[in-house]
Amino acid sequence: MAQNQKFFKKTELAIKNKNYKYYLSPILVKNNFKHGFFTKTSSDIKLSLLSKHLNKNKKDCVLNQIHSNKIVFGSKTQGNEKVEADGVFNDKHNQNLWIYTADCMPILFADKRKRCVAAIHCGRRGLEKKIIKNLIKIFYEKGCSKEDILVAIGPSISKKNYLIDNKTLQNFYNQTSHKELISCPADESILLKLKKDDFPLNLKKYAYIQLLNENIPNSNIDISNLCTFQSDYDFYSWRRSKSPLRQWNFISPS
Repeated sequence: MAQNQKFFKKTELAIKNKNYKYYLSPILVKNNFKHGFFTKTSSDIKLSLLSKHLNKNKKDCVLNQIHSNKIVFGSKTQGNEKVEADGVFNDKHNQNLWIYTADCMPILFADKRKRCVAAIHCGRRGLEKKIIKNLIKIFYEKGCSKEDILVAIGPSISKKNYLIDNKTLQNFYNQTSHKELISCPADESILLKLKKDDFPLNLKKYAYIQLLNENIPNSNIDISNLCTFQSDYDFYSWRRSKSPLRQWNFISPS
């Protein structure tokens, strides 16, 4: 199954004589959505300052991420305590939606007609819990059309660097729908019968499959070819260094 792995353009934001690097999705740029997949340089600056230089007079929507399938609206994040969730959907136009990631996927969503946007933090557990399905349902409930929904899967760990044991792999496939199993290459299905560990799992591929299962057109999906594990210069990676540090990702409706 062909995935739209693409070259995401690298750009910089200058703040106080320092450059903060981030990547842009071609499909979101084409449709004029402000967004960015930041590198590790974003970890040493206050988010409020970063946000101010990206999009003035916007309210930052930030979550306490817990590897769930919970999605909240941006206005719910404006209290004194961070809301526990892994997805945020804008309900006002003056919002910047933020998620932080290392090896997990930062996935940004946008409706090019209604100008709705959303962001999710999605790893293996997010795929198992169907956070993508939950989010697409909200877009449809808002009257969005599948032809108008754009998706950008940002830098995250690649298949060859995401190795799991047999029990974890078995559980992942048990949580996977029938349609997704049909989409698996035969050699991956055979892995389930083997009694060994260190199986590679392609998180980006399964996110892509789940998007197709929700009727998002292939042409509306961008997938970054960048691997956080391999790109030590640009990204933090839990699997590589066990660092608790993360990089920021954001999208705004305007």
